Amino acid sequence: MSGPAAWGEPAGTRYLTPDRIELQAAARDFAMTVVLPLADELDKVKGEFPDAFLQDLAARGYFGIMTPADYGGMGLGVFEYCIISEEIARAWMSAASIIARANGMGVGVEDPERRAELSRRQVRGEWIGAAALSEPGSGSDLASVATRAVDEGDHWALYGEKRWCGNALRADFVQVLCRTRDPEPGESRSRGLSTLLLEKERGSFPAGLTGVVIDKIGYHGFLTWNLTFDGVKVPKENVLGGRASAAASKGPESTSGAYTMAGGEGRAFKAVEQGLNVARVHTASRAVGLARAAVEDCIAYAQERVQFEHPISDFQAIRFKIAEMAAQVETCRAFYHQVAQMIDDGYPCEREAAMCKLMATEMAVRVTGDGIQVHGGNGYTTERAVERHWRDARLTTIFEGTSQIQLKIISDRLLPRSPLG
Repeated sequence: MSGPAAWGEPAGTRYLTPDRIELQAAARDFAMTVVLPLADELDKVKGEFPDAFLQDLAARGYFGIMTPADYGGMGLGVFEYCIISEEIARAWMSAASIIARANGMGVGVEDPERRAELSRRQVRGEWIGAAALSEPGSGSDLASVATRAVDEGDHWALYGEKRWCGNALRADFVQVLCRTRDPEPGESRSRGLSTLLLEKERGSFPAGLTGVVIDKIGYHGFLTWNLTFDGVKVPKENVLGGRASAAASKGPESTSGAYTMAGGEGRAFKAVEQGLNVARVHTASRAVGLARAAVEDCIAYAQERVQFEHPISDFQAIRFKIAEMAAQVETCRAFYHQVAQMIDDGYPCEREAAMCKLMATEMAVRVTGDGIQVHGGNGYTTERAVERHWRDARLTTIFEGTSQIQLKIISDRLLPRSPLG
């Protein structure tokens, strides 16, 4: 099978089946006709997604890509989740990120009837969440999380502080990584961590929870919060397990559908690590989308901009630069396709997910930076979207584990430490 000739159009590979190409093309059309104009309007004023846009995402099924069809979702895998996200990120990375606040997040409760109800609500866009993992003193080192849940009989009471919690105010729930007990002697520091489901009203914080907005240089569309928990009550049954794609849920702890109940009270750290594999490949797909945006914008600009009586696309320096940019994008796309399919096929791939995230995000920073250079002085204005692509790409090397954390994960799996290390 051969794809369309235009650069960046879906091309036939052993991964891109006709159904996937159709899904990808629909996401591309949505991104360019709906998401891109919204990004051009809202990013400059640090505006938030309007409710109508969230309803549009729900209507297209994007909040339930990995949700089982029995619950109203698409019943697809991480691969489809990522190729849709790449297309949306090409227009605005934030829009590709808001769908990650669904797709099985916040539904992994033990009661199957409640899990089904929450899943159906999520597909309809009525159960969109926020994740509270990092803290002022605990970013990459999640095993040192200090936020504590105190057992008060029929509920937990949360105390502590969380940072970098995107979409917290407008969310219907917040997933809070916290400590429900101290590790026993000889246990890892990560034991005793749990993920609690804090249900809330959209647009307000419950009693005992306050927040301050963190001002960012990019990644607009939703607000990012620093949260303080002072006795917030969470029902005892709201302890979450993990989340995985349907295809990846093949172990002895898996359940039917998109969710795995690995984790549970005091054992959340492993589930968080497994979830980060998906998150890192998802970040790689978003990074590819951003970099592709820079290439496509440069191709258009180079043919439009005339210097020395020629469009700058005639000059070898520009032609070679854009060719190099495009080659880097294609390389990283092929890599994230491979790793996403590995996850769907049930293969362990913590090393590969870290490699994929590392390579794609560092590539996105280089390519979007080159995009500004190709635009010259015009690239250093807010008149062109290429500066937005760079601001958003810069973040991808930080969240879901910095590039240095990815290097640690990779090297630890390649090079066992000596007894004297």
